[in-house]
Amino acid sequence: MADLHEIPDPVIDLPATGSDQIAIVAGGCFWCVEAVFEQIDGITDAESGYAGGPASKANYRAVCDGNTGHAEVVRVRFDPAKITYGQVLKLFFAVAHDPTQLNRQGADVGTQYRSEIFTLDDDQKRVAEAYIEQLNAANAFGKPIVTKVSPLEAFYPAEDYHQDYASANPSHPYIVCSVGPKMQKLVKSFANRLRQS
Repeated sequence: MADLHEIPDPVIDLPATGSDQIAIVAGGCFWCVEAVFEQIDGITDAESGYAGGPASKANYRAVCDGNTGHAEVVRVRFDPAKITYGQVLKLFFAVAHDPTQLNRQGADVGTQYRSEIFTLDDDQKRVAEAYIEQLNAANAFGKPIVTKVSPLEAFYPAEDYHQDYASANPSHPYIVCSVGPKMQKLVKSFANRLRQS
């Protein structure tokens, strides 16, 4: 993940009002992305799943082949009075993954590990596209952002054993290597966003 300088807040955002809202993001292994959002105050739920492909192939074995059109995604439910959609995206870009890697995150390679924001409406699309443009203009990552913005057609929950995987398996070697650095960055740069234990 890039750490050139602080990632700016989004200039364009959605109002910090209303009932719980949903953001759906893809940024590599869903275990890792889910683990980041589960630490954030204002996130009421983070659920691993699949988006971008047909219902008939929305299962881990099929998606791992990289030929179904799906991405591993996390459905982030949040309280906009505590964290806005734009701030959810800031955490997605700054901590949850590296948005400059095309169809991969580290050693995980394939279109199922792509960087993508699946929007629920035109307002989310407007904010996501504006933020990517803002980050690219600021050269925030030293390379162009490859994150796609696409309308959500459907979200398919992942199998039960994928849910809360990092918190249930903290000593798993993959979790230690992949989630550990994200947690360190989260504590260092976003301590004010962390859920109080």
